[in-house]
Amino acid sequence: MELSYDLVVVGAGTAGIPCAAEAALGGARVLLVEKDQRIGGTLHISGGHMAAAGTRRQAERGIADSAEAHLADIRRISSGTAREDLIALVAENAAETVDWLDERGFAFAPETPRIVYGHEPYGTARTYYGVDEALSILAVYERLLDEAVATGRLDVWKNCPVVDLTVDDRGAVTGVTVLRGGQDVEVRARDVVLATGGFAADPELFLELEGAPLVSAAYPTSTGDGIILARELGAAVTGTGSFLPTFGGLPDPTTPGKANWSDRQLLIAAERPPVEIYVDRSGRRWVAEDEPSIDEKERALTRIEDMTFWTVFDDAMLESTRSGRPLVVGWTPEDLRARAGSREGVHSAGTLEELAAVAGIDPDGLVATAARYNEAVAAGSDPDFGRAHLPLPLERAPFYAIRNHAISLVTFAGLDVGSDLRVLRVDGSPIPHLYAIGEVIGAAATCGQSFCSGMLVTPAITFGRLLGRRLAATA
Repeated sequence: MELSYDLVVVGAGTAGIPCAAEAALGGARVLLVEKDQRIGGTLHISGGHMAAAGTRRQAERGIADSAEAHLADIRRISSGTAREDLIALVAENAAETVDWLDERGFAFAPETPRIVYGHEPYGTARTYYGVDEALSILAVYERLLDEAVATGRLDVWKNCPVVDLTVDDRGAVTGVTVLRGGQDVEVRARDVVLATGGFAADPELFLELEGAPLVSAAYPTSTGDGIILARELGAAVTGTGSFLPTFGGLPDPTTPGKANWSDRQLLIAAERPPVEIYVDRSGRRWVAEDEPSIDEKERALTRIEDMTFWTVFDDAMLESTRSGRPLVVGWTPEDLRARAGSREGVHSAGTLEELAAVAGIDPDGLVATAARYNEAVAAGSDPDFGRAHLPLPLERAPFYAIRNHAISLVTFAGLDVGSDLRVLRVDGSPIPHLYAIGEVIGAAATCGQSFCSGMLVTPAITFGRLLGRRLAATA
């Protein structure tokens, strides 16, 4: 059985859905293929942050902004490591993307646009998200897909992984092989777009491309399918060496290699001034715990063994959080005490030596570090790391340790593409009729080695819409 379309889009997520829908609404015959049983991909777990300058919503709130200012902020935050051609394309078109969502009934969180401080902040309020985070984007997408399907030009297949890209004698892509209903289905297409997402749910590929151990909070379908398919055709992977983790997550209580984002520690100094200390496996501190730049803390984390650390505190420190922000999202001091010793990665003991033994920290190192830290608290000055917030010494039993890992929500390496989003071979030549958008091109393309607010979701939507329209015009 062989079918034929103008365009096949592989992956019904943040980038793939608008690409397929725009192409179909523009007159092309389109197949949208998704390996999961539902559409949306990472929209089911993402915060859905977008960034755009010069939107109607900014104007309504009296916020003066421009694409040039947005671009300058991206360059500053990424230290010039993002792809200039791609970030310029995003900045120039992002306002139209956000206004388009607005026109289609996107449910903005009422406080947006705002400056978000989870990573290095913009200088202007230009970050947007929905009342239901990324699910608000999916709600718009579902209506959009219904409209596109109603034209008769869009088919959507779910539970259908793409297992191969077909090529002609010249190496040009001519279609895909789809596993559908237990059978291989050959689908011919003039163009194929890979929008399969990242690979932060595949430990082997993650170690190969990012060179780091994986502790993941990513969506389970993020297994690098598009990269694997395109590399079979000689596609280049770029952005390796740009990996930057999200700062700290508790290990999942049942699944090794996973982290829970829902019950994470509050480790951003702006959210909660730290009472605890951070130590590595040797028991030594490695950063100023009150360092205001989460970017600096994330970079420091990449330099310690296994990118694993423990927050260590005593009962007085724990009790001090009762009237403010908790150590762990949603946990009272009583919750934490009850879970110590039963919840994976959460430990308590009557002495620091005993705590180190049960947590997997070097006991001598931890005892020496605690003594050194207590001297700093008494003196009101931290000579080792310059920590300024020194509220309490570490001295009142019981003592606690919570294991944290550098966690991965997104991946930085990805398929190399040209300014037109065509996939490039290792020699720099384009693979005819093959395109890539979304996280499959890697976060480094639009964020560089940084987390830049909105510069993952916004490029995915923007590139998807732009490419879908362009490919429809040549149908």
